[in-house]
Amino acid sequence: MTQHLIAVAGSAPGVGKSTLCRALTARIAATGVVVDHFEEAEVLTRPAFRPVAEEFAGGARAVRPATLVAATRSYVEEARADGVDVLVTDALLPFVPSLVAWGHDETEIARTVRDVAGAVEPTRVCVVYVRDDPEAALRRAVEREGPQWADWYVDRLRSSPGTGSVRDLESAAGHLRRESALTLRVLAATGWKVLVVDVDGRDAAQLEEEAGEWLQGWLGRELRPPGCR
Repeated sequence: MTQHLIAVAGSAPGVGKSTLCRALTARIAATGVVVDHFEEAEVLTRPAFRPVAEEFAGGARAVRPATLVAATRSYVEEARADGVDVLVTDALLPFVPSLVAWGHDETEIARTVRDVAGAVEPTRVCVVYVRDDPEAALRRAVEREGPQWADWYVDRLRSSPGTGSVRDLESAAGHLRRESALTLRVLAATGWKVLVVDVDGRDAAQLEEEAGEWLQGWLGRELRPPGCR
């Protein structure tokens, strides 16, 4: 079986990206293939990403694009050697939010994402991009995490060189709209499959159904449940 990587990304906190990622992982694993779920919080603890963690903690609070590319290559190669059929990653590829925060411009970001695309070959990549109005998504995030989360999130953006203009949730929403447009432009140049899932008031089950059915078609017979072959 050809190795596949399904990267779940989102246009803002609160869009349901992690919930969808877990649901897709369970759906794919139920077909009997070997799946690795790379959760968002693991980016600084996974062995392949140790150089990323060390560089980030080195004082600059940023990571060189070449380090991200090398770590991604190591992760995919190690998974392939371990017999993993499908990689499902939460907020990993294409790294655009981090690259923006670290102050890279669109040309540099596009180059980095192209380098990542080359590094993971011949693995087939699909990006499931969960999109919603940033203001609505941020409201949900605040409702879920509490009002102190809003201060933490704004402070995090404000303290990074590429997002230093953010002062409140309103300006954060404006930043996220620009970042979303940039992400989709960059992805369009990779040759990867991209599925944009618009939240538009739908619940988690509806989003999973749309993404799951589309992925089943993309992956073909390999991920069809028993009895449907």
